[in-house]
Amino acid sequence: MNTTKKMIVKTVATVCAASLFIVGCGAKNKENTSTIFAMDTVMQLEIEGDDKLLAEAEKKIRDIEGTLSVTDEDSEIGKINSDKNGKLSEDGTKILQEALKICEATEGSLDISVYPVLKTWGFTTGEFRVPSDDELKALVSNVGYDRIDVEYAGDKECNVKLEDNMQIDLGSVVKGYTGSYLAEFFREKGVTSGLINLGGNVECIGTKPDGGLWRVAIKSPFEDSKSGVLGVIETSDMAVITSGGYERFFEENGEKYWHILDPKTGKPAKSGLASVTVVGRNGTVCDGLSTALFVMGEERAEKFYKEYSTGDKGIAAFDLIMVTDDRKVYVTEGVNTIFSLSPEYSDMDINVIR
Repeated sequence: MNTTKKMIVKTVATVCAASLFIVGCGAKNKENTSTIFAMDTVMQLEIEGDDKLLAEAEKKIRDIEGTLSVTDEDSEIGKINSDKNGKLSEDGTKILQEALKICEATEGSLDISVYPVLKTWGFTTGEFRVPSDDELKALVSNVGYDRIDVEYAGDKECNVKLEDNMQIDLGSVVKGYTGSYLAEFFREKGVTSGLINLGGNVECIGTKPDGGLWRVAIKSPFEDSKSGVLGVIETSDMAVITSGGYERFFEENGEKYWHILDPKTGKPAKSGLASVTVVGRNGTVCDGLSTALFVMGEERAEKFYKEYSTGDKGIAAFDLIMVTDDRKVYVTEGVNTIFSLSPEYSDMDINVIR
């Protein structure tokens, strides 16, 4: 039997071809930009202010990556996974706390202990393969965020203990956390206009230099798209984070296998959703929920939104844009007036969740 296999990695969301909607929107004041490769993706930082701040921001990105990279045996996460016991410093502690809240609220649709399953599929190694059902059953038996033993020493440090066959990965939330961290850092330094694009995890600071709203493009999840853009959100001071099966996948014998796994089955989540965009002020929550709600599917995600979106149940407030495989768009009322479909998709109906 002939087997064909290929890996495709795509960016989640773009800021309008990086700057397309920013350029040509009026006279620009002094802006400084930086592009780096970190956390396995291309990152772009743009601020109106002192360019020395960009160097500090780049260092912070490298520090977080060095601390929490799951593929680095010498990182804090790497040592915990190896020794089954270890400490996380301040950034890791904050991210872990927030991630475990999301795991619990979503009843394991996000589970930071699914890493051994993800690794077996080859999404962290590049050695892609389809595990057998028996293999997945054995791997899934060791998945369980609620079995992670965490002892907190205030909010600056914690000790983590894992069962013998468990490993954890904070990659599902780390870029969202980093985006919000950098936005707050820039604001504290007096920056009132900026854009942080961490491989599609977008964080807006204030408005554009000309006073207009940032226009953040939501990537089309459909292969036949001509423009590549589903629609645009006009916003300020928000994180905009999208997850979808089109982001990173491989093909074998004509079937696609993407990296967003259902922790309960160990298989790529097939929930009827093509993409989920989460908009809010807490990038960590937006990042984690974009994955969890993709796993849930539209009906469960809508129910979750109605229960948790107000921010009074331990999860920061958020709004949603969900696109189904059969090309229906669902938006929550908080983004209904600031989201518009691109001309290519103008004939699609937008269903508002209230």
